[in-house]
Amino acid sequence: AQGHGAKGDNIYEFQIEFLEPVEPKPVCRVTQRQLNITVQKKESNWWERLTKQEKRPLFLAPDFDRWLDESDAEMELKEKEEEKINKMKIESRVPKDPFKHLKKGYLIMYNLVQFLGFSWIFVNMTVRLFILGKSFYDTFHTIGDMMYFCQTLALMEIMNSLIGLVRSPLRPTVVQLFGRNFVLFVVLGSLEEMQSKPVVFFIFYFWSIIELFRYPYYMLSCIGIEWKPLTWLRYTAWIPLYPLGGLAEAVGIVQSIPIFSETGKFSLGLPNPLNVTIQFSFLLQIYLIGLFLGVYINFCHLYKQRKQHLGPKKRKMK
Repeated sequence: AQGHGAKGDNIYEFQIEFLEPVEPKPVCRVTQRQLNITVQKKESNWWERLTKQEKRPLFLAPDFDRWLDESDAEMELKEKEEEKINKMKIESRVPKDPFKHLKKGYLIMYNLVQFLGFSWIFVNMTVRLFILGKSFYDTFHTIGDMMYFCQTLALMEIMNSLIGLVRSPLRPTVVQLFGRNFVLFVVLGSLEEMQSKPVVFFIFYFWSIIELFRYPYYMLSCIGIEWKPLTWLRYTAWIPLYPLGGLAEAVGIVQSIPIFSETGKFSLGLPNPLNVTIQFSFLLQIYLIGLFLGVYINFCHLYKQRKQHLGPKKRKMK
C-alpha cells in the first residue's frame, strides 16, 4: 500500500502466515490515520495463537480495546444464540391470522375502487371545466351519483377501524365521514336550489384531490411498498386542501340556511311532543361551529401523522 510513514512516502507491505485458513479477500478500510484490514476465518473456532510461528512477529501488537479471550468469545457467541432463540420463541407465540391474506385482499380492493372513483370525479370535472368549457352550475347533476357511491362506500372505513382491520383512530374517521355525508346528502342532496350553485364544484374538487393521494398510499402500504414522492404528497397536500375543503363546505352551509328557513324543511313545527319550534336553519348555524371544530381535530391528527412519517427520525440510544 502507498503511504506516508517515518521514512516518507513509500510502498509498504507485510506477510502473515495465519494458524488456520482464512477467507482470501479481506475487507480494507482507509482512514486519514490508518489502514484497517478485517480478515475473516473460514471456520469459526478458537485459535491458540494468530500465526503458525509460535513467536509473535515484532511488527504485530494486540489491540486490547477489542481483545477477547476464549471465555469472552464463548460468552458472546452464547448471547447471540440465546438472542436468536428468544426471538424465535416470541415469533412463535404470536398467533397466525388465517384470514390475513383475505383481509389484505379486501383492503387492496377497497382502496383501489375508491381511488378509481375519485379519479373519475377529478378527471371528469377537470376536463369539463378546462377543456370543454362547461360551467360550474351542472357539477352536481354530472358528478353527484359517483360522489354518492364513493362517500357511501367510505362508511366502511368506520367498520374497518372498529374491527381492527386498519390502525386508523376512530374519532377522526367518524368526524370526516359524518361531515362530508351531512353536506352531501342533507345540504346538497335534499335541496335542488343548492345543486346548481358553483360552491358544489369546489366542494367536490377539493374532496377528490385529497383522495387521489390518500387511497393509493394506503393501497401500496397493504403490500409493503412505500413510494416516497407519494408519501410526501399524502402528508403534505392536505395542508392547503383540507382547510379549503372545510371553507367550501362552510360556504355551502351558509348559502343553504336561507333556503331551509324559507322552506321549513327538516324543521320541527307545532304541535309536537316537545311543544317547541326548532328551525333546522338554526341547527345549521350551530353545526357551523362543529364543522370548524372537526376541521381542527382532523388537522391536528394529520399534523401528528406528518411528523411521524416525514419528521426527523429519532436515533435509539443504546
